[in-house]
Amino acid sequence: MPDPEIVVVGLGNPGPEYENTPHNLGFLAVDRLAARQNVRMSRLECRAVTGLGTVEGRPALLAKPQSFMNLSGQPVKGLLEKYGLKPDRLILIYDEMDLPWQAMRIRPKGSAAGHNGVSDVIRCLGTEEFARLRLGIHPGRPVRDGAKFVLAPFKGGQKKELDELLDKASAAVESMIAQGVDKAMAAFNRRAEGAKREEE
Repeated sequence: MPDPEIVVVGLGNPGPEYENTPHNLGFLAVDRLAARQNVRMSRLECRAVTGLGTVEGRPALLAKPQSFMNLSGQPVKGLLEKYGLKPDRLILIYDEMDLPWQAMRIRPKGSAAGHNGVSDVIRCLGTEEFARLRLGIHPGRPVRDGAKFVLAPFKGGQKKELDELLDKASAAVESMIAQGVDKAMAAFNRRAEGAKREEE
């Protein structure tokens, strides 16, 4: 297998207690993408669970940092350095409280917008210039404690919606790799009702 041309990283927290929570949407999306592309997620490198394979015909590394969300930056930096890739070869997938549940946004770059995991990736890489896929988790009602909400398990009734979102997220990443970020944005970004703010 040739070295990867691109690294796809999903953000989340390791451990079964966090497995099916909104803050782990990045992990879940990477797992779904791996299943669709027959990539085995079994290696441990740079403090991340990884799988090396092909996505839309291109060598790609899929990764889930095991350092906990707020310390995601060093594993991401380590993987890019190990394979001699610059940040513009990274696609970062993560949950977004500023987008409603099931909404999705592809961006070529941008700020962390209050997301601690993304903030640490930006800090460690020294740049905001990497593509990202933001997956909306806002429930459409007031959330008193955001930290508690993102770590609470999905409700049973959300399973079908979650499956749909993960399939859509996987298709978006496949498009980003096959066609480029701009074309993927045109195909997958939709104006989301109730979105509080957008990245510039």
